[in-house]
Amino acid sequence: MDLIWRPLTLDDAPAMAELVAITEKVEPTGEHYDAADLRELLSSPNVDLAGASTSAWDGEQLVASGVVIRRGSADPAHMVRLEALTHPDYRDDALGEHLVSWFAESAKRVHEKAFPGAPLDLHAAAHEDQRWFAGTLERAGFRHLRSFVDMRADLADLPPARPLPPGLEPVPYSGRHDELARLARNAVFAGHWGSAQLTPEMWRHQVSDSKDFRPDLSFLLLSPAGDEVVAFVLSSYFASDEAVTGIRELYVSDVGTRESLRGRGIASALLGYTLEKAKKQGFERSALNVDVDNAQRALGIYEGCGYRTVQTWEGYVLPVT
Repeated sequence: MDLIWRPLTLDDAPAMAELVAITEKVEPTGEHYDAADLRELLSSPNVDLAGASTSAWDGEQLVASGVVIRRGSADPAHMVRLEALTHPDYRDDALGEHLVSWFAESAKRVHEKAFPGAPLDLHAAAHEDQRWFAGTLERAGFRHLRSFVDMRADLADLPPARPLPPGLEPVPYSGRHDELARLARNAVFAGHWGSAQLTPEMWRHQVSDSKDFRPDLSFLLLSPAGDEVVAFVLSSYFASDEAVTGIRELYVSDVGTRESLRGRGIASALLGYTLEKAKKQGFERSALNVDVDNAQRALGIYEGCGYRTVQTWEGYVLPVT
């Protein structure tokens, strides 16, 4: 099979959206991306399309793609993220080996530009039904080190929200909170497995300037002096999901409380407050993703807010020397 391999461009977003839809029919993950979603992903400041993306074409048909995404820090290692798509009809050992070999070489080049001398780990995720990709990673030496679950909550059947402690009043997110929220997120997730620091540029792309971010349904708790975010819930709404499912779903991307305030039920209370607000705005469901071994016992917090596990993603890692 003679495929043409070349870097991706922003103009390839519609072809990628078509490939996503094809793979979703075979391996349903519940994730639906349109061209605008993929164009935003490819426009990330952490993506070098010309030097760290690839795609395979059979004539005018996109049949595979790969993107290497650098991270904002290398502590304890630079955990480069790998994203791949492969058409079900083109999956064989040769294509899989080509893809993972390209990932390794491209990640090394990205790493040497960003964090020369630091350890390098390649991180990839496979949905529980994506067995071909998981097998491809395992044959290349990747090890399954972590499991993550997607959880959903029916907003029509929420448990009663816990009250926030006296003196802590939620405020909706606004642009003036950008840096305080970024610093709080980085502090809360420091040391979490697979997490890296978000730079101001990446924060704007991924959070505050994202087309899907919902500042009106993202809430912060501020310190008495107003100079620090002490807890937060950040949310997004993906119109492309509703276009396919017909369900208006709020995606909760980040929930966190600074260490000094943990153990007081603040995360549960703020998340419950957010879900009640979302329900009043016509949202029917909420979703999130969480590490099952999260050190702050987040799984139990989310279950207490009405979330239930619906599917699993496996995290694979390959250290590169």
